Amino acid sequence: MFFHMMLPLNIYETTLPLTSPVLKFLVILIIILFAPLILNKIKIPPLLGLIIAGAVIGPFGSNLIERDGSIILSGTAGLFYIMFLAGLEIDMADFKKNSNKSLVFGLFTFIIPMTIGIFSTLYLLNMSLVSSVLLASMYASHTLIAYPIIRKYDIVKNRAVTIAVGGTVITDILALLVLAIIVGMTKGEMDLHFWLRLTISTILFGCIILFLFPVFARWFFKRFQDNVTQYIFVLVLVYLGAVLAELASIEGIVGAFLTGLALNKMIPHTSPLMNRIEFVGNAIFIPFFLIGVGMLIDYRIFFKDTETIKVAAVMTIVATLSKFLAAWFTQKTYRLSKDERRIIFGLSNAQAAATLAAVLIGYNLIIGETETGEPIRLLNESILNGTILMILITCTIASVVAQKGAKKIAMLELNGEEKGDFNLIDRTLIPLNQAVVIDDLVNLGVMMKSKKNKESFYGLNVINQNSNHQIAEENARKVLSKAAISAAATDTHFRELIRYDLNIVNGISGVINEHKITDLILAAHSLNNGLNTFHGKLIDGILKKCPVTAFIFKPSQPLATIKRHIIVIPPNAQEEVGFPFWLVKVWNLARNSGAKLVFYGTDDTLNFIKEVNEQHPINAEFVQFNDYEDFLIVSTNFQDDDNLIVVLSRKENVSYHKMMDKIPGYLNKYFKDRSVLVIYPKQENMNDPEGLNLTDPTFMEPFEKLDDIRKTFVKMLLKK
Repeated sequence: MFFHMMLPLNIYETTLPLTSPVLKFLVILIIILFAPLILNKIKIPPLLGLIIAGAVIGPFGSNLIERDGSIILSGTAGLFYIMFLAGLEIDMADFKKNSNKSLVFGLFTFIIPMTIGIFSTLYLLNMSLVSSVLLASMYASHTLIAYPIIRKYDIVKNRAVTIAVGGTVITDILALLVLAIIVGMTKGEMDLHFWLRLTISTILFGCIILFLFPVFARWFFKRFQDNVTQYIFVLVLVYLGAVLAELASIEGIVGAFLTGLALNKMIPHTSPLMNRIEFVGNAIFIPFFLIGVGMLIDYRIFFKDTETIKVAAVMTIVATLSKFLAAWFTQKTYRLSKDERRIIFGLSNAQAAATLAAVLIGYNLIIGETETGEPIRLLNESILNGTILMILITCTIASVVAQKGAKKIAMLELNGEEKGDFNLIDRTLIPLNQAVVIDDLVNLGVMMKSKKNKESFYGLNVINQNSNHQIAEENARKVLSKAAISAAATDTHFRELIRYDLNIVNGISGVINEHKITDLILAAHSLNNGLNTFHGKLIDGILKKCPVTAFIFKPSQPLATIKRHIIVIPPNAQEEVGFPFWLVKVWNLARNSGAKLVFYGTDDTLNFIKEVNEQHPINAEFVQFNDYEDFLIVSTNFQDDDNLIVVLSRKENVSYHKMMDKIPGYLNKYFKDRSVLVIYPKQENMNDPEGLNLTDPTFMEPFEKLDDIRKTFVKMLLKK
């Protein structure tokens, strides 16, 4: 009986390597789960832990798992995923601001390794000029293998990261072009047709990804809202970009990175789609790649022959020294800190994907044969084995250095926040009574929040005390539950509130006071009760009784597909105490979505915003707009995929204008099919969440004028 019960175990072979796909997948999942946890206790970076684990279970270790086609496939997918994330998470405003720095670093990290690599290979390894150039191109390229560490410490927007990632693309493209030229020379294809094909295919590939992919993506996201469908669509574009790159004789990692840049504005950093992309990448794709890299490591090369050790030593020293010099020159050129230099060096020192591709191509290129008929390879076996050892050492150094620099920079940023004058906590309330616009309202709130700020979201449903409580509460919980699910998709905590009251306005006002709400998000088209006005009586009542910052939103397309936000600001808007609070929300909207902000306002207002933009750059444009009576002139510059943001004011406030009474009607009439966001800044008698009265003379004492406090708050809030 016992024997028969054990029979099913015989379906798994006990010989190594494992052949059962179920067992292989289980072993890899166990490694992904436990390797980082165990090695992290002895201060080894989790990333390096996965590489070491791959070496242990690989064909040169315990031979538990063979590096077969499935491992290679998943590893390649993971590499493309890393490059895609690097392009997707770049802050485009910072990228443009630091583009010259990225170019300089890219040239440093290409020219220095090429120069040192050629001379060291010629005179220390005694190889031919062609082999020396190919080997030097391997040093010039690098893989962002330490990028997951940077993401873990949440410093991807640091200028050093932007410089390193931008420089990576430049040096990899140049190195891979050198590889393509060397291959062409070896095969005798260096004619005019070769150069024309390479040039035209490269330009065509770049144009397709950077110009056609965004158009296609915007069209797709407008029409398909299903989360799974959107994620699969993104994966299709990533690997289509890689295929197009390879068709253009460029390594696929370049195509994956450019796809990330192309979709950068289509996938907001705080969106549910971005959350899914990061989650799947961190859980599956990237670990598979790191384990696959580890499987390449053959510890036996230490004991094979002295030539391999010599080659590996030269290659490792040259690769590490040249990348350090590139980072050092970049640091001195732009006066970066030591930790920023560590970030640049850590991201650029790891040799993996492009290096491995180059050495395998060189190893497989036959340039002749010996007298005994044995093939003469462009790169011999010692170079191949030395490359594997170089990959192990450079990945180790890169991981340790990147983690050290990232940890210190993250601590400095955290200490800078703790030393700030205030620690404001935003609390956003979203009153919900219909399930139609829930996703739009929640997404707006999430996209306007700062990633680092302590922000709480509340969903509220006010039930009339005279209604059937059981039925009304059941419906309310359904609506609030849907909102909570939408928020959870972005890792945002969402509190569900139900309140009984005879008057909806009183119910909302009570919750605002009890929970110290700072921001209110309302749906225009679901609350106007059929009236021919943008507001409706209900919203008018809320605005009169609730002096917090109010955002009234009428969406006509997903926020992620918006190209520009046209912001119309009334005269003297900067004189209101509530000005910095709504401005920071709009700033975060641009940061998280990548959309352009076009400000219409008076010179005084625009000059203030321009000063903010110099310190915290975003993609912004400024248009002088003095005649507020001629509000509708803004519509002449309105384009498809634009969102109109109108800043109004409650009566008796300094920026109130009589024209504002007509604007809600204009919005409902002339912008009926457009996305519109109306903002009412909080009133001067509204205390901030920490109990600081912004109009209290004691509070104002450290500041020479009201303008100073606004600048202080904007600067502080944008750091969050």
